[in-house]
Amino acid sequence: MKFCSNCGQTVQLKKIPDDTHPRFFCDHCETIHYQNPNMVVGCLPIWKDQVMLCRRAIEPRKGFWNLPGGYLENGETVEEGAAREVWEEAGIRVTVTSLHTVFSIPKINQVYMHFLAEMPDLNYAAGVESMEVKMFEEADIPWKDIAFSSTTFSLEKYFSDRKAGQRQVHLGKYTRPIE
Repeated sequence: MKFCSNCGQTVQLKKIPDDTHPRFFCDHCETIHYQNPNMVVGCLPIWKDQVMLCRRAIEPRKGFWNLPGGYLENGETVEEGAAREVWEEAGIRVTVTSLHTVFSIPKINQVYMHFLAEMPDLNYAAGVESMEVKMFEEADIPWKDIAFSSTTFSLEKYFSDRKAGQRQVHLGKYTRPIE
């Protein structure tokens, strides 16, 4: 950040008294510019013994499989945003049933929240961000072609929970270096 969005003057990254992190600060109008992680929301849509994945039609990781998801918009609840992302990427309205995973990626300031969601039927279609949408049984998941570690984490936890006959919220984080 170089300029204040309030007055247009130059900002400086500096320690603010009684704050825990350096912040961009405008000496002219004394506005503190907080920068916080982006929320990424999505769903693991379920139909009987199958789960839905979307093959990405956009970068990053174009051509790889992922849970439908994306950035939370202002004015949305996390559940509304997750359901909207399924609609945009797979053309189906789902019912969000429960929070499934929270996956943090501190190095790129993102937090992923994946929800379990029920599908009313199999009338889905690829949206503009998906080149293909497909239902998978556990044995057929294309593990080597999964786009992001957050999706791998959510899928592994879902199938583990299903085998154990339970549902719980799982916390995870990406710890490898970002390339």
